[in-house]
Amino acid sequence: MKAVNIFEAITVLTVLIYFIPVKWKQPLCLMLSLLLSAVTTSWAVESFQGEVVVHHLSMPFWFHSSLLEIDKLSAFFLIVINFGSLTSILYSRGYLKMYESKASQDFSLHYFFLIWLQIAMILVVSLHEGLPFLVAWEIMSISSFMLVIFESEKKEILNTGIYYLIQMHVALFFVLAAFALVEAKTGISGFDGLVEYFKIYPPIPMYLLFFAGFGIKAGFIPLHSWLPHAHPAAPSHISGIMSGTMIKMGIYGILRVTSFLTDNFMEIGTIVLIVSTISSVFGVFFAIFQHDLKKMLAYHSIENIGIIGIGIGIGLLGKALDNSMICLLGFSGAILHVINHSLFKSLLFYCAGSVYNQCHTRDVNELGGLIKKMPATSMLFLFASVAICGLPPLNGFISEFLIYKGFLSGLDQNIYTSILFLGGIFGLTLTGGLAVFCFTKAFGIVFLGAARSKKTINAHEVASSMLLPKFLIAIPIVVIGFGSFALMPIIEGIARMYLPTGAVAPTNLVSPLLQPLSLTLGVFILLLIVLLAWRAQQQKSVSIARGPTWGCGYPALTPEHQYTSTTFADSLKNLSLSISGVKTHYHPIDKDDIFPSEKRQYETHQEDELEKMLILKPSHLLMTVMLKFTVLRSGKIQHYILYGLGFILIVAFLTIINAI
Repeated sequence: MKAVNIFEAITVLTVLIYFIPVKWKQPLCLMLSLLLSAVTTSWAVESFQGEVVVHHLSMPFWFHSSLLEIDKLSAFFLIVINFGSLTSILYSRGYLKMYESKASQDFSLHYFFLIWLQIAMILVVSLHEGLPFLVAWEIMSISSFMLVIFESEKKEILNTGIYYLIQMHVALFFVLAAFALVEAKTGISGFDGLVEYFKIYPPIPMYLLFFAGFGIKAGFIPLHSWLPHAHPAAPSHISGIMSGTMIKMGIYGILRVTSFLTDNFMEIGTIVLIVSTISSVFGVFFAIFQHDLKKMLAYHSIENIGIIGIGIGIGLLGKALDNSMICLLGFSGAILHVINHSLFKSLLFYCAGSVYNQCHTRDVNELGGLIKKMPATSMLFLFASVAICGLPPLNGFISEFLIYKGFLSGLDQNIYTSILFLGGIFGLTLTGGLAVFCFTKAFGIVFLGAARSKKTINAHEVASSMLLPKFLIAIPIVVIGFGSFALMPIIEGIARMYLPTGAVAPTNLVSPLLQPLSLTLGVFILLLIVLLAWRAQQQKSVSIARGPTWGCGYPALTPEHQYTSTTFADSLKNLSLSISGVKTHYHPIDKDDIFPSEKRQYETHQEDELEKMLILKPSHLLMTVMLKFTVLRSGKIQHYILYGLGFILIVAFLTIINAI
C-alpha cells in the first residue's frame, strides 16, 4: 500500500474512537498519531534529501483531487507537528484522569478532534492549492475550538471558545480574500499564483493581507488577543500543542508567502521587524503582571512569535542589502526558533498542567513550596525557563544567538539599516531581560518558599505518564543546545530558499559559527560537572546540619509575608503604570482611622490595554451602530418589499452613471 493510501486510511479510522470504551480511546489516538507521524516523517526525510515529494490526495470528502507537495519548508514543519502531537497525546493520558467523571462522548469528541488537529496541520503545510488549503485551515480551527471547550459546561470556557472561533474566522477571511485576489489577477489558485502576482503587481498590499490572516493565527501584536484567553481555558496538553505547534501554522504561512517575494524587501522587512519587536517586548511585558500561570505562558508565546518575526525581518533586510550572510542568519534563527519554542513552551505548559493537576489552581499567589513535593516537575520547569529565556547552554540560546549575529552583521551596511538593527538589538535585549525577570518570579513563587494556601497540602509528584512526555521534550532541548552545528545544515538548507536572486553563497555558512560555541558550552558543562563531583566528594566527610530557613531575624513570619506575584512585579508596574494595565482594588485606611472597623482587601488584575483599544472598543462601537439599524426590522411585509425596491433603484442609478 502506498504511503498516501495509509494516510487516507488513517483519516477514516479516526471514527473508531467513538465506538470503543473510554480506556482505549487514548491508546487508539496515540496509535493513529504514531502511524501518521511515521508516514509523514518518511516524506520529510525524503524531502530533506533534496527532492520535493508529491502525492496525489483523493480523500472522498475532499472537494476535488489535490496534491500534497512537501518541500524542505513543509518537511521541517511536519517534524514539529508530529513531535508536538505525540507528546500532547502522551501527556493527555495522565492529565485527563481528573476528568473521569465526564461522559464517554466528551472523551470521544476530544480525542477525535485531537487526532484531526494533527491531520489538519499536516495538510496545511502540504497543500499549495487555494481551496484545499483553506478547507484544511478551517478544519484546524474547528478542531482546536472543540478542544478548547472541553469543559464546555462552564459558561466562561464556552464564551472563550466562541471568542477564539470568531477571531479564527477573521483570520480565514483575510487569507481567503488574499487567495481570491491572487486568483482573480493571475488565474492561478493558491500559493503558486503568487509567483505571477508579485511579478506584475506591488507586493506590499498583498503581503500585508496575508500577514494579517496568518498573523492572527500566530499571535503577533495587535492581532494577539485570542491567545491569553484560549490557553488558560483549554486543558494543558491542548495549550501545549496550540502554543507549541498550532500557532506555528501562522508562521508557516508567512514564510511560505515570503518565499515568493521578488521586490520591496526593505519596506516589508522593516514592517515585519518593527511589528515583531513590538510583539516580543509587549508580550513579555504583559506576561510579568499575570497571576494566572497559563495566561503568563500565553503572553510568552506572543513574545516568542515576535522573536521568530524578528528573524524573518532580519532575513528580508539582508535580502534587500544583497547580503547572503545576514539573510541566512535571520531566516536560520527564525526557523530554528520555531522548533525551539515548540519544545520549551509545550514543556512549560505540561509543567503548569501538572501543578494544576495537583493543586487545582492556576493562581500563582495560592502556590509555593512545590519543589519539595514535586521535585521532577519543578526541575523541568526551571530547565524550560532557562531555555525560554535564551540562556546558555540550552536551545533557546542558539536561535537567539543567530538572530543577534544577524543584527551585528548588518550594523556596518548603511545608516538606515544600522538604526533599524540597533533598535532591534535593544528590543531583543529588553525582551531577554524581562523574560528572566518573569520566570524568576514564576519559578520562585510557584516552587520556592512556603505554601501560600491550603491548596498545596496534598500535592505530590505526578504519575510517570505525565512525566514521560516532559522528559522526552527535554532531550532535544539539550541536543539542540549542544549539537546545533549538526542540525544547522538542515536549517540552513531551508533558509537558502530566501537568498537574494542569483546569489552564489558557499554551503554551510552558518554551521561553522556554531561549532566553537558548542565546544565552549560543552567545556563549561564538563567543568561544572567536575566541580560538583569534587564538592560532593568533599561533603562526604562533613557533618551537615539541617534546620528551618533563616528568617533574617524575624522568625515569626508567616507565609503571607512572602513575595506575591503582585509585589514581585510592583517596581516595574510603578515605572510603566500607563501601559501595564494593572488595576488595583483597595479601600485605603484613613490616617485618622487608628482602629479600622472594616476588613480591608487588596487585589490587582491586569487588563490588556492593546486589546481594549484595538479590539474591544472598535467592536463595541460597531455593535452600538448596528443596534441603531434594528428599527428597520419592523416585521411588516410591505416594508421589506420597499427595501428590495429601493435596492433595485439604487443599483439601476449606479449603473446609469457608470459607477458599477
